Amino acid sequence: MMKRYLAYLGTKANKHILTQGLGDWYDLGPKHPGVSQLTPKSVTATAIYYYDLDIAAKSAALLGKAQDAADYQKLAAVVRKAYNKEFFNNITKQYATGSQAANAMSVYMGLVDKKDKPTVINNIVKDLRDRGNSLTAGDIGFRYLLRVLDDAGRSDVIYDMNSHDDVPGYGYQLAHGATSLTESWAALPSVSNNHFMLGHLMEWFYSGLAGIRAAEGSIAFNKIEISPEVVGNVTWASANCQSPYGVISSSWKTQDDEFTLNITIPANTTARIYLPVGNNAVITDGYRPIKNIKSIKLMGYHDGKALIAVGSGSYTFITKTKK
Repeated sequence: MMKRYLAYLGTKANKHILTQGLGDWYDLGPKHPGVSQLTPKSVTATAIYYYDLDIAAKSAALLGKAQDAADYQKLAAVVRKAYNKEFFNNITKQYATGSQAANAMSVYMGLVDKKDKPTVINNIVKDLRDRGNSLTAGDIGFRYLLRVLDDAGRSDVIYDMNSHDDVPGYGYQLAHGATSLTESWAALPSVSNNHFMLGHLMEWFYSGLAGIRAAEGSIAFNKIEISPEVVGNVTWASANCQSPYGVISSSWKTQDDEFTLNITIPANTTARIYLPVGNNAVITDGYRPIKNIKSIKLMGYHDGKALIAVGSGSYTFITKTKK
């Protein structure tokens, strides 16, 4: 089925660029919302086409279909080159119109060269900040906007984008009487007011606030990352998810200069824990210094976080900043 679908998309492409679809549906532009206004339909369609090819190549490799994997890798590389030639401005480091959705989808789908990725992400953040932390991405682009910011460690931007009700967004929907997710950011009465398409923030509750993620190269969550984000006025978060190996849980709270993280890592898995503290903090499991526990290994510090490697089990990490 995957092969037939990709073959169909190939027949619709013009020099490897697709143009069909509604684009970033119900994005926020100068006109009444509907079909994408700020992001060309060819950006959303072609970005997802490339992403589909990349997934097909990886799926074929897992299934032992080496020739299919090679063919899809080759075609994906051609589509990627055509996409960047068509949409990327090497001077401004923007894709197409420079919309939040266009830049975010390009980053998330892996279409951006490594050397340009930080600048493209900075352009996304700048656009949000220049708009008073107001989003413009619609039903399609919003998910990728969140994923790119979360993956880049910019949960602070996600918080600022979603913690007020004076611009269209979740707070705006609530302020205008919404009791379920709406199809439009402005909670317009003329369209669906019981819709699932803008519910992507819940993914960030798990991967950002609680910090539960599958590690790179993980299969079925056999390698786990726990990297909670402490943002805004949030003082605690708690989440769990059922993985094929068992329940993964993460629960944290802050109080004064102390940060406490309770986690559960299932049997037959390993985890890397990122604690939001610097190297001037005392870290314990319960009240035992982790340096005295052989099963817990402090790997170092990176980007303001302590990296700890553990096996399966339950842990209570308490960090306190030295005075």
